[in-house]
Amino acid sequence: MNKIFTKIIFMLFVLLATGVGAYAQSIVVSGTVTDKATKEPIPGVSVTIKGKTVGSSTDAKGQFAFTTTEKPPFTLVVSYIGFTSVEKEVSGNAANLTFELESGAILGQEVVISASRTPERILESPVSVERISSAALKELPAPSFYDALNNLKGVEMSTQSLTFKSVNTRGFNANGNVRFNQYIDGMDNQAPGLNFSVGNIVGLSELDVDNVELLPGAASALYGAGGTNGTLLMTSKNPYQYQGASFQYKTGINHVNDNQTSQGIQEFKQLDVRMAKSWNNKFGFKTSFSFLQAKDWAATDTRNFDRVARQLKNGDRNSDPNYDGVNVYGDEISQNMINVSQSVQNQTIAGIATASGGLIPNIKNTMDGAFGAMGVPATGAPSAAQQAAFLAGLPAALRPAVQNYLPFYIGLRVPGLLPNQFVSRTGYAETDLVDYDTKSLKTSTSLHYKFNNTVEAIAQANWGTGTSVYTGTDRYSLRNFKIGQYKLELKGQDFFLRAYTTQERSGDAYNATILGTFINEAWKPSTTWFPQYIGNYIGARAGGQSDAAAHAFARSQADIGRLMPGTPGYETAKDAITSKTIGPANGAKFNDKTNLYHYEGMYNFSSLFNNVVEFQVGASYRDYFLHSDGTIFDDANRNITIDEYGAFAQLGKKFGDKFKMTVAGRYDKSKNFEGRLTPRVTGVWTVAPNNNIRASFQTGYRNPTTQDQYIDLAVGGGSTRLIGGLPESINKYNLNTNKAVTEASYRAFLASVAGGTPNPALLQAYTFDAKGLRPESVKSFEIGYKGLATKSLLIDAYAYYNIYKDFISGVNLYQNPTTTAVKFSVPVNVADQVKAYGAAIGLDYQVGKFNFNGNTSYNKLTDLPANFDNNFNTPEWRFNAGIGSREIVKNFGFNVQYRWQDAFLWNSTFATGNVPSYSTFDAQVNLKVPSVKSIVKLGGSNILNKYYTTSFGNPSVGALYYLSFTFNP
Repeated sequence: MNKIFTKIIFMLFVLLATGVGAYAQSIVVSGTVTDKATKEPIPGVSVTIKGKTVGSSTDAKGQFAFTTTEKPPFTLVVSYIGFTSVEKEVSGNAANLTFELESGAILGQEVVISASRTPERILESPVSVERISSAALKELPAPSFYDALNNLKGVEMSTQSLTFKSVNTRGFNANGNVRFNQYIDGMDNQAPGLNFSVGNIVGLSELDVDNVELLPGAASALYGAGGTNGTLLMTSKNPYQYQGASFQYKTGINHVNDNQTSQGIQEFKQLDVRMAKSWNNKFGFKTSFSFLQAKDWAATDTRNFDRVARQLKNGDRNSDPNYDGVNVYGDEISQNMINVSQSVQNQTIAGIATASGGLIPNIKNTMDGAFGAMGVPATGAPSAAQQAAFLAGLPAALRPAVQNYLPFYIGLRVPGLLPNQFVSRTGYAETDLVDYDTKSLKTSTSLHYKFNNTVEAIAQANWGTGTSVYTGTDRYSLRNFKIGQYKLELKGQDFFLRAYTTQERSGDAYNATILGTFINEAWKPSTTWFPQYIGNYIGARAGGQSDAAAHAFARSQADIGRLMPGTPGYETAKDAITSKTIGPANGAKFNDKTNLYHYEGMYNFSSLFNNVVEFQVGASYRDYFLHSDGTIFDDANRNITIDEYGAFAQLGKKFGDKFKMTVAGRYDKSKNFEGRLTPRVTGVWTVAPNNNIRASFQTGYRNPTTQDQYIDLAVGGGSTRLIGGLPESINKYNLNTNKAVTEASYRAFLASVAGGTPNPALLQAYTFDAKGLRPESVKSFEIGYKGLATKSLLIDAYAYYNIYKDFISGVNLYQNPTTTAVKFSVPVNVADQVKAYGAAIGLDYQVGKFNFNGNTSYNKLTDLPANFDNNFNTPEWRFNAGIGSREIVKNFGFNVQYRWQDAFLWNSTFATGNVPSYSTFDAQVNLKVPSVKSIVKLGGSNILNKYYTTSFGNPSVGALYYLSFTFNP
């Protein structure tokens, strides 16, 4: 494996050495861009060589300059949102050029790179692609550019907290989305211990975003494993084109009229700073800083949830003894009253037999005989006097144990007195367990050096830390969570070589569900609490109380002295548990120090073929070093590493002016799985100027995540164990020999127990696939149209059909179901194909000074395979519409976005339930102050303050109103 990779990299270095030598001759392109009407300079205008990525943007004085080895003649493209783009051929002198832009539509003229890893007009992209430019970023009505992704066509988001949102396209959304890749300046932004991006926690500061490109659907042929449902690429500003100092201060409020919590209106504040400088267009430096602080949204769903049937049920804590609130933790611990009573009886029999030296081998039989002699019927309850008489006849040393046993003896003796009922412990609300004081601090610093006019070296460090809340199988408080990304890169006009590492540190993060359970256990162990509850219940029922009254009395007695939130005892227990790690230490804290190391390179040979054909090759190698000390992975006593490598090639050819075809393929291999080939074929047909029909066949695949492979974690307060799907994990818990049963059959068995006639024949053993856990793959067919129906109307439409093979889902299994059942959740492949399809259409219309946009998307899962756990987690219909103006009157602009989505079923390992439909408005008005190069913006998200949830079990989201001041944006 390493030899193969070494050869690939060696070839790339040889090609690089050959290519660098060709970059000896260069020219400087420079000039000024002004507004034709006002004659004022326009900053931020894009100036590029047509068909290339080489270019620059204008500074505050409207000036630009860059170097290129492109031999004249070539064409410069000058474009800026709200103005008509200009093209000028450069055949001789390329210095001190002048351009004047007129207000007007430039729809469809933006250049994208992500779709083919080569520059092309977005109109000519062979696959669906969305783009947000740096100019558009300034006009967004959302609180951040990351939030604004939700307004793009076909995009949905799962909001787990104010700063943790998961982006997705084309179905199978998730709280931590492992089917969607996110890159920042070429670096995979995933947290390697989680295998998904933690929102934008270590992402870009808003001031440092140059552009964002989104590829819906599979892109593995160009970007490798993962991203079967989408790929997001964020690019930061470089210090050559964007120099100077900038800052932004944003303040606001949220939790307005929040009836779900008592915290009232809360402050939101954020500071962003960016500085950049270059010297002689050789050495460049930039740094950015962002700090956000706010009170997070709270998850307060107290509805009753059945974790075996995985659905909501009737009742609350007062009416259901086995109540388990969705966002209440610690109440997952549940025991059957009869089982507990029998356990107490068996322990008492054994204890008395030992204490009496064998003189009383079975205290129950002894009591049956004694009470029978007193005339008590075989199914009757002895009176208090009869009980006292029996106790008096026992040795004094044995009386306390028998006294404690008497209620259970009576409960099991008298028919109907002790119900076949599960009882749960009293839990704690999430608001008392997690840290809602949200913080996010992220920094990025990079050094740039140009060896010559087109070859550049970059050293970059991105680091972020934050406190947030994430929904996995449980709710996790990510307190002081940290990720660092560090990159070295050498790139030119036709190549790049890149090496980076991602360092994940869990900080003080902890499992809120385990915390609720362990606070209960620290105060009173369940081995004490349940017998106390049942003993008091039996006494109350024997005394003539109703079932409901007896349950209420039993809980009140068992909960005497319970640790209450806010009291010193509670806080002491909470601090002690969150400071100890999960596992043998009996804590709730994670200790994740997982690292990722990635190396890749690419060379574009197109210029060597005089651009008659486009030909690219690339290769990559990646290593995961898992390190959780047994708090997440099965690595308490060993080191776990996972290596992956791959290579790709792409060939494109344009046939005349009407048709372009591209063929690509990639081979990838992971340590634990067989290699995979992912081909891609695309075609673009120009049916009329600025009107193109595209068609593509793409394949994608993803390896089982690091957690799918090696997780070994107790969740649900310890009631469930998550384990990896590799054979070593299956064998560790003897699931091939002591087989567990399916969840459906276990439910049927419990129903028979509740009915009074237990039927073990209902239980069905589960047999794991002999092929073992395998990578998941998808075949994606897409057809689309993108074009200018008129100069002012852009239409973009697509339809897709996805076929998933070896879809990675999960099964819940129960080992030893007739005694003390142990629940396991294991990732497995679905045997049958999973199919989904959908379509979307977007319209952008510019008239006068107004920009109108609207889009709608449809996503549908076909007939479900047998035993498939439906986690499509996507509304069938979504709709977005907006209107804005960059400058409706001099220096004044606005933007309003409306969003609606249909109701849908959300299914995750945390909980399952319906998410209601909702609609929301985001809006902003802004005033530009050119004299001080500043913008003042007043805006808000969800401005009508209609609280909504995006996924079941997550918090309700209300309005966030803000005022910002930005200098030199």
